[in-house]
Amino acid sequence: MKTPNIIFNGTGSYIPSKIISNEDFLDHTFYTEDGKLFDISNEEIIRKFEKITGIQERRYAEKEQLNSDLGYEAAKKALANSSIDKEELDYIIYAQNFGDIVYDTNRVDNVPSLAAKVKHKLQIKNPDVVCYDLIFGCPGWLQGVIQAYQMILSGFCRNVMVIGGETLSRTLDPHDRDSMIFSDGAGATIVSASYDDDRKGILGFANRTDADEELNFLAMGKSNNPALANGSKYIKMKGRKIYEYSLDKVASGIQVALKRSGILLEEVKKVLIHQANQKMDEAILRKLGELYNLPLNGENLMPMTIQKFGNNSVATIPVMLDMLLNKKMEGHSIKEGDDIIMASVGAGMHINAVVYRV
Repeated sequence: MKTPNIIFNGTGSYIPSKIISNEDFLDHTFYTEDGKLFDISNEEIIRKFEKITGIQERRYAEKEQLNSDLGYEAAKKALANSSIDKEELDYIIYAQNFGDIVYDTNRVDNVPSLAAKVKHKLQIKNPDVVCYDLIFGCPGWLQGVIQAYQMILSGFCRNVMVIGGETLSRTLDPHDRDSMIFSDGAGATIVSASYDDDRKGILGFANRTDADEELNFLAMGKSNNPALANGSKYIKMKGRKIYEYSLDKVASGIQVALKRSGILLEEVKKVLIHQANQKMDEAILRKLGELYNLPLNGENLMPMTIQKFGNNSVATIPVMLDMLLNKKMEGHSIKEGDDIIMASVGAGMHINAVVYRV
């Protein structure tokens, strides 16, 4: 039997309309990790934050919206953008980390699975459409794509919906300046088998997990405000450690994926890196160029959404991909036959990369 190409048969995304600007944090009271007030003004904190991360604003879900609602909106668009009927899906994989958190509760709710909730909202009746959630940190959507690729390639199934959605705004410590990084959103893709003669779709991938000292680079912890001892936990990260880890590991992961795909770096038209920090992504691209002794022009090669959308975790790459494929990303475009790279890093610590031909 002919080996199929594994392609993106449809994409969709949903970005909440509620805009939170950097100025909205001026009235926050920020504390250091050891519970002390900063000796500089919020204006200075925000100015330095924007200079490093590139973030000017981010999007938060409305109070009545849940993570699964965002994923459903993206899933509808992906199906409408595809060539299949919803009943032809074999799996729905929902990459997420904190479930459906009801606004202002700080409570993680993963039962029932978000994937099953999306199936219900889509009114899919076929019992053979199997649903499960994938918790893999920010690289979760890309890991779901890798799983879909492996399942389809095995002949076990043909069409897999992979969703990446998160409402990180509901896991934030308002007294931690790092909380300004995170945001909400969702992206969805239909990963399908295609029997075209030309080689296209997923050409190669790489992934790894480092869980020694890296395990706690990004984890849940108490508020920086020592007076807020209510037992709630918030997302916490060791920014410098994550930066150093990402710089060392993401570029080498991309290199492995390129080797496995047989594609040269100079043939790549776009590099979609998880939108965690603009300076970090630019440094990763420089490191990648150094591995191949190639000067890389990030302005032309690497689309960025973090300035307006912030870091919405598992949603960043599928949102960028959807915008790119549907000509909604100003200054960037791709066409049939172009090779692109997608790479991500996140809690675990996990790294993954996929080389894809449009």
